[in-house]
Amino acid sequence: MDVNAVLPTVEPIVQQVRERGAAAALEYGEKFDRIRPGSVRVPTERLDAALANLDPAVREALGVAIGRIRTVHAAQKPKESTIELAPGATVTEKFIPISRVGLYVPGGKAVYPSSVLMNVIPAQEAGATSMVVCTPPQKEFGGWPHPTTLAACALLGVTEVWAVGGAQAIALLAYGDDEFGLEPVDMVTGPGNVFVAAAKRLVNGVVGIDSEAGPSEIAVLADDTANATFVAYDLISQAEHDENAASVLITPSEELANAVRAEVERLAGQTLNTQRASSALGGAQSGIVLVDDLETAIAVTDAYASEHTEVHTANPREVAERLTNAGAIFVGPYSPVPLGDYAAGSNHVLPTSGTARFAAGLSTHTFLKPVNLIEYDEAALKEIGSHIVVLATDEQLPAHGEAIKARGI
Repeated sequence: MDVNAVLPTVEPIVQQVRERGAAAALEYGEKFDRIRPGSVRVPTERLDAALANLDPAVREALGVAIGRIRTVHAAQKPKESTIELAPGATVTEKFIPISRVGLYVPGGKAVYPSSVLMNVIPAQEAGATSMVVCTPPQKEFGGWPHPTTLAACALLGVTEVWAVGGAQAIALLAYGDDEFGLEPVDMVTGPGNVFVAAAKRLVNGVVGIDSEAGPSEIAVLADDTANATFVAYDLISQAEHDENAASVLITPSEELANAVRAEVERLAGQTLNTQRASSALGGAQSGIVLVDDLETAIAVTDAYASEHTEVHTANPREVAERLTNAGAIFVGPYSPVPLGDYAAGSNHVLPTSGTARFAAGLSTHTFLKPVNLIEYDEAALKEIGSHIVVLATDEQLPAHGEAIKARGI
């Protein structure tokens, strides 16, 4: 995903929204998507109606997913800790939630109520006091976002939803619009296309961002014990997201490689999104990497640093524990990526494009700021004061030392 290539296209959009607010955002939405919602903010009655009309089976499934995701993300919240360095000398680390967060939920090729869950729940568990979900308007729904996305918001108690998508949505979240009563946020999170990623890069610093998410990726690390049909389905499942999605098998088994290739060819034509999946599977970003042995397979998987990594080996947990670069690791034949996409309890907003080497997925931690409280009494400062004066003098910052001496230290 080449974010730099689209920056010249996205920069004027961000600048216009910064200067003209919602009016510019709505104009760009109409230009790109040929639709203009009745208002930026989705009326409360639309949210209520979407929930009331939600298919009962979908509502039940979302409820189960919400329960699992909330359990995992509640457990992630770190506890305050205090270290006593000497009598009267303490440093406390506390965790303060980001006050107002903007949560982007894509539309376009599919509907993603699951992304509502993955954004909103960790923000809620962190203790964010204000949040807005931003998601594109849809022509087929009268210019409002998809009803299932709105229903997911309503299920989670989110009352502020903006019907804006793309780069203009990210800019509007960052800068807001006083005239329209749209308060800017402190952080923007959520997946999106390359234009969304570019906008996030441009507003980073004005607001915090989670990552610049690119097309979906899956790497399957498998040996000759793997089930070729399972592997093929898992590769196809990610390929149906986007023509640029990457589906990669890494294996030391030529027999498995051939079996998976045959299964992919047999099964890919049976999915609803055949054209999209086939395009992704046939692209340069997808393929089978045949390696000499399992050790090399582990090294190649780590070098690739995929968004999703599945391990299908004789000893999957042992191999998974050795991997260091992955957005999320799915262990064994009964932990496929679609489990994590919806209801494993983990988050599906994960680092892509090799950034799993240094970045983490969305979590409760994303919405928390660790802050240190430094508290020393007079005796504790006296104990360390002379050393501070020495260091300040050595750095030729004498006023630092004077600030210590002024206290009679």
